[in-house]
Amino acid sequence: MESGKRAEAGPSTGVSEEKQEREQREITEKLLAVEVCNDHEVDEEDDDKEDGAGDLAGFVPGPLFSLKEQIEKDKDDDSLRRWKEKLLGCVGGDLNGQMEPEVKFYSIGIISNDFGEVNYPLPIDRNQNGLVLFTLKEGSRYQLKLTFSVLHNLVSGLTYSNTVWKAGLQVDQNHGMLGTFAPQREPYVHILDEETTPSGVLARGIYSAMLKFEDDDRRCHMELKYSFEIKKSS
Repeated sequence: MESGKRAEAGPSTGVSEEKQEREQREITEKLLAVEVCNDHEVDEEDDDKEDGAGDLAGFVPGPLFSLKEQIEKDKDDDSLRRWKEKLLGCVGGDLNGQMEPEVKFYSIGIISNDFGEVNYPLPIDRNQNGLVLFTLKEGSRYQLKLTFSVLHNLVSGLTYSNTVWKAGLQVDQNHGMLGTFAPQREPYVHILDEETTPSGVLARGIYSAMLKFEDDDRRCHMELKYSFEIKKSS
């Protein structure tokens, strides 16, 4: 009887071992598959980064269409036509077929808790107050204010960079996105992000700066060089 039981138990044990081996094999295969997928994703990310860097280095702007062509392109689509009319406002009579957008800057202003708001017409008169555009106290908050118009075509992804030097050394650089703007009759007014002047003996003095505006096709619409001074807080 015992030998009969052993004979019955033998096949059962073999089946159990085979089942365990099969499960282990499936688990191993799944783990390998996950590792392969992860490696593939990492490779794709690396490729994307390399491709992005390559695309950035060899960036070529897409084809330009005049504003008139853009409006007439979808004139049979009522919803698109209404959207374009709302976006572009009342500039239909000024369409001249020019491809390149133009951003025309009228003034730059400084808003500060020290003296309120002061605006200067552009281009800046270098003989006005020497080369110093404005003077701020150390530790004061301020914002730059710009008034500009967009002509001829849509300007997409308008950005700014403001780089500051002191004694020939770069001490600060800020970047920001203004947005996409369509031609309109009334000028745009945009206030840049608030900044705070540094404090301390070493922070006082005259700084030189350059404010630069570019769109996403890398057209430079303005480079403005100016100077300002930081004085001791009384």
